[in-house]
Amino acid sequence: MARITMAYIPYNIDVGFLRIKQEYISIDQWRIAFFIHVYASMWVLFAGFTQFSKRLLRSKPKLHRTLGYIYVVDVLLITGPAGLLMGFYANGGLFSRIGFVTLAVLWILFTATALIKAKQKKFKTHRRFMILSYALTLSALTLRAWKYAITNTMSLPPMDVYRVVAWLGWVGNLVVAFWIIKRKVKR
Repeated sequence: MARITMAYIPYNIDVGFLRIKQEYISIDQWRIAFFIHVYASMWVLFAGFTQFSKRLLRSKPKLHRTLGYIYVVDVLLITGPAGLLMGFYANGGLFSRIGFVTLAVLWILFTATALIKAKQKKFKTHRRFMILSYALTLSALTLRAWKYAITNTMSLPPMDVYRVVAWLGWVGNLVVAFWIIKRKVKR
């Protein structure tokens, strides 16, 4: 992900994904949302990853809380809204747009709920919603993994691949997240 992000630094509109988004690059709100989403997503991936370290939680609870707030602020105020706006302009037509908008709405909703539950000191529920939230954060990686797998094993037109990964990139993550949550509840 770092390598993908670095391709856009310094500000570069003729690279990677933006080559197929030239019709939108002149729309200020889309362009701003795109670069905000790309640059801030690295922080949300890192900060979210740290939240699943039991050692960090036990030995440095203040650091856990600080990184948790970075994650929540990033999702709720920066990457989530930027992703939502970008979803309305997704390639692949209405099917893809609905997929990406749903992803962004659920990401914001799960993250906000996790924050509320932490403030209420309902930490088991907080943890469950953080698992769901981070599963959606990881869609940045799984979408690309699915795209790679599909394009290297099937001969589908690029827009068909995009329509599939618009959903497969995050729905599978939620299935795994719900399985993890259910397994933890049984213990």
